[in-house]
Amino acid sequence: MIKLAIDAMGGDFAPEITVKGAMDAVQEFPDLELVLYGDEAIIKTYLTNSERITIVHAPRMIEMGEKDPISEIRRNRDTSMVMAFTAVKEKEADGVVTAGPTQGTIVAAHIVIRRIKGMKRVAICPNVPSFKKTGAIMLDVGANTAIDPDHLVQFAQFANIYVKEVKGIENPLIYLLNIGTEPGKGRELEKETYRLLQSSGLNFQGNLEPKELLMSDADIILTDGYTGNIAMKTFEGTAKAFGHALKEEIGSSFFGKIGYLFMRKNLNRFKERFSADEVGGATLFGVDGVVIKAHGASSAYAFKNAIRLARRMVAGKVIDKMRDYLHEHPFERPNESD
Repeated sequence: MIKLAIDAMGGDFAPEITVKGAMDAVQEFPDLELVLYGDEAIIKTYLTNSERITIVHAPRMIEMGEKDPISEIRRNRDTSMVMAFTAVKEKEADGVVTAGPTQGTIVAAHIVIRRIKGMKRVAICPNVPSFKKTGAIMLDVGANTAIDPDHLVQFAQFANIYVKEVKGIENPLIYLLNIGTEPGKGRELEKETYRLLQSSGLNFQGNLEPKELLMSDADIILTDGYTGNIAMKTFEGTAKAFGHALKEEIGSSFFGKIGYLFMRKNLNRFKERFSADEVGGATLFGVDGVVIKAHGASSAYAFKNAIRLARRMVAGKVIDKMRDYLHEHPFERPNESD
């Protein structure tokens, strides 16, 4: 059995959607056992099927607008998020899923679970909507606004294992997000990272321009957290605006409405193809345990898929394999003459 800790109180619509997502997950995956951390009395009002689901009472929660997550997590160890993360730290659970605040998730991962020995940084890694059927992952998108080339190489190593084990892609294609495709483009960060990736032994394909994010053959896209966060929010906003404009145009005429009736299935499939709900959440790379950050406004369906993603990571032994890789291949900067 795969046992996951669930921060049942994290998220804009918790615990209703987290409990519903948990119930849906155990129905879909017979090898799954879930432990819900949160206010027991409130959780029980939504828990209509407790098959392979248990509750651990957590009297407090970390608010979505918490301004000082470091102090909150250090001072209050009885919050649902900290208790769920502690279960992973103490090997009582194989992984954790939360829709709580992003900064709180990163802080709890650092303070409670801690990084894998030898891992220099952690990274938030979501799936990027793409015309490629398997999609692409991009990291970092917010955990580090300042980063070194060494860190990006480690992210690539971790992502390489993740894509192999979770997506079943044997030799993932890796790109570096940059302002041009030529090797000499970008800041010193991109130039040095490019050089290191060329000698890394990974399947590095070169630079990728932002305009190709949704159309490339990339499996892994590397960037710093500041750039990645802007890129993610830009095309999320673009997709939202496109959907709004399309809805307006369809409703603006009789023929538009008639056309929608014929195109409804196609449009729904298009929406699903670019929906973050299908993936469920972002993975926190570099932590010594499986951590999945679901969107704060997740639906029950999205939260169930976040649990599914955590299950895949545990089943693929991604953390164990990265830990072994770091032990066998400690990072060493190549000589300038190489």
